[in-house]
Amino acid sequence: MKRMIRRPTHPGHIIKEDYLLPLSLTIKDMAETLGVSRKTLSKIINERGAITSDMALRLARAFDTTPDFWLNLQKNYDLWHAGIASKEWQKVKAFPRHMLHHNSPPNSEQVI
Repeated sequence: MKRMIRRPTHPGHIIKEDYLLPLSLTIKDMAETLGVSRKTLSKIINERGAITSDMALRLARAFDTTPDFWLNLQKNYDLWHAGIASKEWQKVKAFPRHMLHHNSPPNSEQVI
């Protein structure tokens, strides 16, 4: 598994640096445009909140981007932090490759 070495940028930082500041908008004005509370947007901009699917749709519409753009930023940020927050996931053993590539349906006695 390839891991990013550099900490990914939080989507809130991108909202602030690429949209809020250049457009001379206040958090209140942007929140009203997005149809969310000032507190919700403030948490994201201050990197204490995450981009949800709903917020990704709103941001995509407001800034002529895609929801995937915002969700991928959040996913990359979350995965990076999860990877450094705990090393427990590294103890998981991979299933043998031959077990992963079969096309037969599971038999009724297997637990899914």
